[in-house]
Amino acid sequence: MSEATTRANSPGTNTGTEPPPSKNLRGLMPYLRRYTGPIIFGLLMVFFMGAVSNILPLATGILTDTLAGSPAPFEHSKTAGAVLAAAPHLSKLSRAIPYYAPHSRHTLGIYCLIIVFCVAVKGLLSFAGRWILIGVSRDIEYDIRSDLLDRLLALEPEFYVRNRTGELMSRATNDLNSVRMVLGPGIMYSATTVVTMIMAILVMVTLSPSLTLWVLLPAPIVAIAVWLFGKTIHELYEVIQAALATLTARVQENLSGVRIVRAYAQEEAEMRSFDEPNREYVSRNIRLIRTWSMFMPSLQALSGTSFLIVLWQGGRQLLTGQITLGALIAFFFYLNQLVWPMIALGWVTNIFQRGAASMGRLNFILTAKPNIDDRKALLPADSALRGEVEFRNLTFAYPTTVSGVNGSNGSNGSGKSSGGGPHAVLSDINLKIPAGSTLAVVGPTGCGKTTLAALVARLWEAPEGTVLIDGHPIQHWPLETLRRSIGYVPQDTYLFTETVGGNIAFGLPNYNAERCREAAEIASLHGDIQDFAGGYDTAVGERGITLSGGQKQRTAIARAIVRDPRILILDDALSSVDTQTEEKILSGLRGVMRGRTTILISHRTSTVQNADQIVVLREGRIIERGTHDELLECGGYYADLYQKQLLEEELENA
Repeated sequence: MSEATTRANSPGTNTGTEPPPSKNLRGLMPYLRRYTGPIIFGLLMVFFMGAVSNILPLATGILTDTLAGSPAPFEHSKTAGAVLAAAPHLSKLSRAIPYYAPHSRHTLGIYCLIIVFCVAVKGLLSFAGRWILIGVSRDIEYDIRSDLLDRLLALEPEFYVRNRTGELMSRATNDLNSVRMVLGPGIMYSATTVVTMIMAILVMVTLSPSLTLWVLLPAPIVAIAVWLFGKTIHELYEVIQAALATLTARVQENLSGVRIVRAYAQEEAEMRSFDEPNREYVSRNIRLIRTWSMFMPSLQALSGTSFLIVLWQGGRQLLTGQITLGALIAFFFYLNQLVWPMIALGWVTNIFQRGAASMGRLNFILTAKPNIDDRKALLPADSALRGEVEFRNLTFAYPTTVSGVNGSNGSNGSGKSSGGGPHAVLSDINLKIPAGSTLAVVGPTGCGKTTLAALVARLWEAPEGTVLIDGHPIQHWPLETLRRSIGYVPQDTYLFTETVGGNIAFGLPNYNAERCREAAEIASLHGDIQDFAGGYDTAVGERGITLSGGQKQRTAIARAIVRDPRILILDDALSSVDTQTEEKILSGLRGVMRGRTTILISHRTSTVQNADQIVVLREGRIIERGTHDELLECGGYYADLYQKQLLEEELENA
């Protein structure tokens, strides 16, 4: 069983063993390492922007002291000696400021130009930092989305039995967008906040250590509030994303089955069933909004408290001559610069908590280990298959159970249920199909015919040594080599939202019009395509909605034939065509089947009567085997089936 399918019942919700947010975000480290250079360069832009931003309040304070006539910037005229004696670092700062003179137009002009220059440079650095870091977040989003698709394509059907398509789509869209917010705005605003706060506090301490201490009194309360609200937001967002995934899954199922919904007049019922999870999703979002609406005003109130403290203590120090008016004005500007980081701290916390919850949901896919892979492959990738297939003492039970995640019904992918335990679908199968021969498999519904075909294509994993290709266990063949040598027409025909020609050429590296036409002629589809307005360029719609059931099956047959496979598997591939079309298709297939191994599954004896050997499955066991004539002489299940179908044909023709 794959690792992905052995997890808790609901991967999208917190089961009490969820990893901490920081651990979830560790999954981003490999992606961040790919862009180390651009990230460092972008962070340097943010650092320099913070440095330039911190010059602006200082320049404003100098302008204020120039207008006030202070003998030196940030030095009170009456008690300068006492101030400098108590704060020698302030004297160093004052002496380090050039071009200063009280009531000087020259000084005013220089520092006005400095402010204009700093504003312009800050704008350029802000643009550069945003362009680089947000651009990197988009690149990483692309990489993660590609890795998600690669992993989803590698996972076996068992994973999709347990996880609904709509929920996986929600993870690949909504959750991925939340992760991108962490990588872009999250990192950028975090860096801006840290740089701005550190630099501003350093200058504020230089101007007045005591006033800085008063201003930072609310800081511990801010830290506690951020931690408490952040934890709550993380938990709420996990639940919201799980609810959104459920909604997406329901919508996807209704859109895919819209014709069935309409045919059974269940529009109102489906709308009512959608209403409950929709209301639940809205109510959970309202809870998050309520929490968030309490969080932001709390931070703003704390920042407002800091302004009151500056007015109170700063005004007192100004009156006692401990600081100048310019220093107090600079202090106000620095505090104003700290307001945004305090608010951004809450916003960034929200982004990181959402991103951590979403990354945990993405990690469920990214860390899923497929059970079917090339770990045991021993043969070279360029090995050629002859096509001999052998089953040795094969007993197979589907590894899925009824209690799968997200409400999975435990279907085994073939219309059968595993019944909640390891019920054997196939038991003690011993069968050899020589290369180039045709095997036909018949039997009642649910006897294991489709399972047998799926094991040859290694869509499900058979016990090692029970399925062999050319004398080698199927696990020893590289997956790509094996599947490129197989043309598989499944019972449930699936067509892509493409043209007819595009669907036929799906398995080819490049579109080849001539080969597509030849395959369509063999499948008795070419005549129908010629009647289409666009010929082979006709769009078939989603899942081939514009085609009839027979046309879909013939398109799938052509898609398998065009690859020129060594092993051809037709799983009830002619069930939707009439007997005349069936005979026409079989006549065209005989030339194709000659020289290649063919496994033909059907309920019709007319389809299989020319096979080299026919086996009859019942309850997962082979009960009869032989040629058409030999089985008729036995008088068993196959003979009864043949007589019934012969009688049905006579009644139809009567």
